[in-house]
Amino acid sequence: MGKRGISLLRGIEAQTVYELLNKAYCDEWLAYYQYFIESKVVKGLMKDAAIAELTQHAADELRHATMVADRIIQLGGTPVLHPSEWVSNSNCGYEAPTDPDVRKVLEQAIKGEQCAISVYSNILDITREKDIITYDMVSQILADEVEHEEDLQALYDDIHDFIAEFKN
Repeated sequence: MGKRGISLLRGIEAQTVYELLNKAYCDEWLAYYQYFIESKVVKGLMKDAAIAELTQHAADELRHATMVADRIIQLGGTPVLHPSEWVSNSNCGYEAPTDPDVRKVLEQAIKGEQCAISVYSNILDITREKDIITYDMVSQILADEVEHEEDLQALYDDIHDFIAEFKN
């Protein structure tokens, strides 16, 4: 990191921040893959709407991974270099979509977004007034994750309501 840029950190070590971000970086890659593969295997009612949502979210997670990797490098760190390390270094882990039913896939995706919201909320708390650059980046990512949860929950609720109405 440049000397002037590093001087912006207040009361927090760059290593502390990039270690937190590396775990989030692993989460983003796992989320990207989870959305990608879910969009390929999902089956059931309103699957086309689910595929569109999952595909868009995969693109967003890849964009987040890029943002986080760039910040890790700015802070003098190195992003996790090997995919085999993603699961062991992640906060949220990975849950394979072994049941391709659209409702199960959406439940898994919602759970993943809720974990991401917790992770990024924690990073915000840690970097608040200490690392404004990371704080601003994480705020942007958090806003996306909150929107993702809302989108997925709305689709899940629509499917649930349709099934309930159909049964009546």
